[in-house]
Amino acid sequence: MKNKLKDCTFFWNMTADFLNHYLPDVRRTSNNTVETYRNCLNRYIDYLEQEKNIRRKEICFNIFDREHLKEYMTWMNKAITLSPKTCNLRLTAIHSLLEYVAAEYTDLMAVYMESCTIKSIKLLQKPIEFFEMEAMSALLRTPDIHKKSERRNLMLLIFLYDTAARVSEALDVRVCDLHMEANIPYVTLLGKGRKYRNIPLMKKTQEHLKHYLDEFHGQNNTMESPLFYAVTHGIKHKLSTDTPEKMIKKYAKEAAHSYVAMPEYVHCHMIRKTRAMNLYQEGIPLTHIQQLLGHENLSTTSGFYAFATLETIAKSLEKANPSVTDKAWKKQETLEKLYKL
Repeated sequence: MKNKLKDCTFFWNMTADFLNHYLPDVRRTSNNTVETYRNCLNRYIDYLEQEKNIRRKEICFNIFDREHLKEYMTWMNKAITLSPKTCNLRLTAIHSLLEYVAAEYTDLMAVYMESCTIKSIKLLQKPIEFFEMEAMSALLRTPDIHKKSERRNLMLLIFLYDTAARVSEALDVRVCDLHMEANIPYVTLLGKGRKYRNIPLMKKTQEHLKHYLDEFHGQNNTMESPLFYAVTHGIKHKLSTDTPEKMIKKYAKEAAHSYVAMPEYVHCHMIRKTRAMNLYQEGIPLTHIQQLLGHENLSTTSGFYAFATLETIAKSLEKANPSVTDKAWKKQETLEKLYKL
């Protein structure tokens, strides 16, 4: 029997099965995730060919050892200066492939265990990017409601904020995914891992949606139509992700001209974070925010959103340090507190 570690055909067959069958059919990962993993693995193969002079037909699992992976991480980080996040993502894809192969063939478990000793690059924790309420309100006021496309854009902004949906989730919503006649109106979102979740719709959003549906889906309406769409050559099709990203940058720029403070770099995902942050500041339990966001683990939610904002810190400090009037300095009790070790 041929050694699987050095069997090139075995490597290519197992990697193809991992990407084309295991991830989409067994793990039920999204198409975007599959393509991301495919790209990450191809980048390692390119590295082996171009930097290590290992021909593609000679690549096998034997070259996924600790030494090669350690050199690859160093090369990505130092030689071509990729971001730590990109380096870690590529390492994760390799780990996932090796974990899958080791589960199928236990004699390759040693390779997987060895790869796990290569640690990801530590990331600097950056403040969460979100819109302050004044900025969020300004964004919602910016669309020119005299134009039909702008009314669609306004509805998209409202929908993104109310549901805290990812942009891809919002653009995948069809008319049939809205349940406006339910006791508690809601929308069904298809999230990461092809998992569905139901998000209640607030009353104001329901009102906006009813007007929007009448205007954009009133005639020749099909329940399978994308909720947010464009028309090309008379055919409705869902918006590309570029459309909302260009939209929000345009509106942020216009709002800034009205002297509203805006973050330097804006993107649609910030609306999702804004909604989560607002709910957190209102005292909504993290478990509820976790369900809204579609996070599988509570640690993901708490890691991103459970921190004190400047406003929260300031209010806490004010409570902990009440203002002291001039007369207070003369009180014996105050003097005793001050003049103690």
